[in-house]
Amino acid sequence: MADLTELGVAAIRDGVANGDFSAVEVAEAFNANVAAAGELNAFIVATPDAALDAAKATDAKRAKGEALGKMGGVPIGMKDLFATRGVQTSAASHILEGFTPEYESTVSQKLWDAGAGMLGKLNLDQFAMGSSNETSHFGNVVNPWKRNDGSDAALAPGGSSGGSSAAVAARLCPAATGTDTGGSIRQPAAFTGITGIKPTYGRCSRWGIVAFASSLDQAGPMARDVRDCTIMLEAMAGFDAKDSTSLELPVPDWEAGLSADMKGKRVGIPREYRMDGMDADVAKSWDDGIAWLKDAGAEIVEINLPHTKYALPAYYIIAPAEASSNLARYDGVRYGLRDLPEGAGLQDMYAATRAAGFGAEVKRRILIGTYVLSAGFYDAYYTQAQKVRTLISHDFKNAFNECDVILAPTCPSAAFALGEKTNDPLSMYLNDVFAVPASLAGLPAMSVPAGLNREGLPLGLQLIGKAFDEQGVLNAGLALEQAAGFSGKLEKWW
Repeated sequence: MADLTELGVAAIRDGVANGDFSAVEVAEAFNANVAAAGELNAFIVATPDAALDAAKATDAKRAKGEALGKMGGVPIGMKDLFATRGVQTSAASHILEGFTPEYESTVSQKLWDAGAGMLGKLNLDQFAMGSSNETSHFGNVVNPWKRNDGSDAALAPGGSSGGSSAAVAARLCPAATGTDTGGSIRQPAAFTGITGIKPTYGRCSRWGIVAFASSLDQAGPMARDVRDCTIMLEAMAGFDAKDSTSLELPVPDWEAGLSADMKGKRVGIPREYRMDGMDADVAKSWDDGIAWLKDAGAEIVEINLPHTKYALPAYYIIAPAEASSNLARYDGVRYGLRDLPEGAGLQDMYAATRAAGFGAEVKRRILIGTYVLSAGFYDAYYTQAQKVRTLISHDFKNAFNECDVILAPTCPSAAFALGEKTNDPLSMYLNDVFAVPASLAGLPAMSVPAGLNREGLPLGLQLIGKAFDEQGVLNAGLALEQAAGFSGKLEKWW
């Protein structure tokens, strides 16, 4: 039998349904890969028994002739930001280490209901704050890709969903959940040569996901190709009364609507994304993508997004402000870590617990957020940032009068070495320069692998669509995928 871990979501789902192999065989194969890949540090907790139990349930359903569900027989990785009943949910932070929820997040429950099984909880930047997966309390994830220059430097898998991206790229799971606040699905997908989509804000419930910035956080799938992301997104999406920001809209049959034909579609190329000093390989990748979509039948039009240069500063005011509010709940009283020095009072306990439990990057963002929300600075910073966010949203609305989908690079560079940017937070934050605008506007956006740079590392192209038009984004992504012909085959070294 062929190596089952080389199969993606669609191939596993269809193979199990057709009886080509059993769900248990699939789960056992992926469990073995997870156990053998400790060097990548992609998983915080492995749950081989949970994967096998779900697989046995799927095989039993098939034996009875029952429907298996959209994800029937597919084992996945779950980013450790999603609450999972009976399994540690830590957000990769010491302050939540050992916390075991008594409830299931809406997204994970939908996936289990669709027939998926859980291989384990995936590593991430602490509280999803980071672009390299180096802020995790449980150590950094290692990108399975290596440069072709003979150096053995360990590379960042992107962040915050670095465990998810590394696990999918290394064949530890066929797909994984991610969350995207300012690029945390798209950037790691680009760094590891996989596909990931952030749907329209509200498409996937945030209930049961550890909050970072509530007006920005959105769950989405990360998988090997566009079709696999489409299948998983259908299983994840849907209205949830427990989430006040959830969209009360039906979930379209995106898989049935997949088409790489771009005839009659207009693809917008934002002038403002052509930045001085842009990496030559990234620029060439973008030009290749434009040519591919044109060959697929699209009309290429130049568009303006004039407030793009203000997106990153606005994001790094709004997101930390919301984080400082959301993370105030971690005080050592109800759950998680409690550090109570002898003779300490309540305020001392708060201070000691947070000092010990939060990492340096989380503390930095809480401090920034508390500052911009404080008296005397709220109007000067937070209110102004929200006004900029509105202007950016209007820019996109105006642009979509001229085009159907927007094409841009996902990141300004390929994967960088671990440790390369940790002492320069501003340089690290610039990784999200192309991803943040779509997040501020709440638009669907996906990254598709478009080829390799001169060092042999993956580069991603980003597609941004109108609100609620995931289908348009997925179709354009399929056209890019077919034209690029990216194989993503890795030489195993771990």
